[in-house]
Amino acid sequence: MKRIVIFASGSGTNAENLIKFFHNSDNASVIQVLSNNPHAKVLERAKNLKVSALSFNRIAFSKTDDVLHILKASKPDLIVLAGFLWKFPEHILNAFPNKVINVHPALLPKYGGKGMYGMHVHEAVVANNETETGITIHYVNEHYDEGAIIFQARCEVNSDDSAENVAEKIHKLEMEHFPLVVNKLLNSK
Repeated sequence: MKRIVIFASGSGTNAENLIKFFHNSDNASVIQVLSNNPHAKVLERAKNLKVSALSFNRIAFSKTDDVLHILKASKPDLIVLAGFLWKFPEHILNAFPNKVINVHPALLPKYGGKGMYGMHVHEAVVANNETETGITIHYVNEHYDEGAIIFQARCEVNSDDSAENVAEKIHKLEMEHFPLVVNKLLNSK
């Protein structure tokens, strides 16, 4: 059975979708959710779905090996960032090469980089009169949103779309494609 660990910072709808997708799977399961926000709704969602949920601070994540030790004990086949807002530290990436992926709410390389997350991305897409946007699932490296692209899905942006409309379209793409891509990756490992 393949093991998935999810990192998230916020409400956790993508994490919940992944947990439910793999709940009855013979192939994989989400074994743990980790968050840098002790008040994140994702922790509650995970606990309600009977998945281990822990929070950590910046020191445990970046300055010590505390989070790395948790991950090594969990032995994940894949680490999935689902709305996780901190840059992933190199010492963890080095310990899990090609095992950390992220979903980004735009068609990278557009609208990526530090500070480009959530509504910031959608507002920029609308402000620049883009006619399409989408999601990018990519490997995580030492730079924000620069890892190798695994998958992209596109949607139209209409001239009268607000950032909120765009956010809804992106959310639908994430819900539809993210679990399928994670499953495909696990099957190829």
